[in-house]
Amino acid sequence: MKYAIIAALFVFALAQGSLAQDASQDLAQVTQVLEDMKNKMTEEVNKLLQTDFSNQAQTWIESSKTQLEAMAPQMQEQMKGLMTTMEEQMKPLQAQMQPMMENLQKQMEGIFQKLTEQAQAIAN
Repeated sequence: MKYAIIAALFVFALAQGSLAQDASQDLAQVTQVLEDMKNKMTEEVNKLLQTDFSNQAQTWIESSKTQLEAMAPQMQEQMKGLMTTMEEQMKPLQAQMQPMMENLQKQMEGIFQKLTEQAQAIAN
């Protein structure tokens, strides 16, 4: 009878170990499936975000381009008006600056002449 109990315990232990091993294999498979699902979902979400942002950016660029093209003639007219105003303001300033520039040029020529004379005097 002792041998029968020992044999029954041995068979029970083997069965329990076999079930435990099967459970750990099943757990590993379930873990792998969940990991694969997580990776696939992450990949799909990233693709969706990139596509969505790319489409939004393209739409925004096209919209902005259309708006800027519509504004270009207005801006060009404003710039022409601004350039005309600047030219009108610069003409009197240029007229005032011309005598001063001529005076500066004469003074610089005089200084250069004196330097040349002094250099010749030193050389002799």
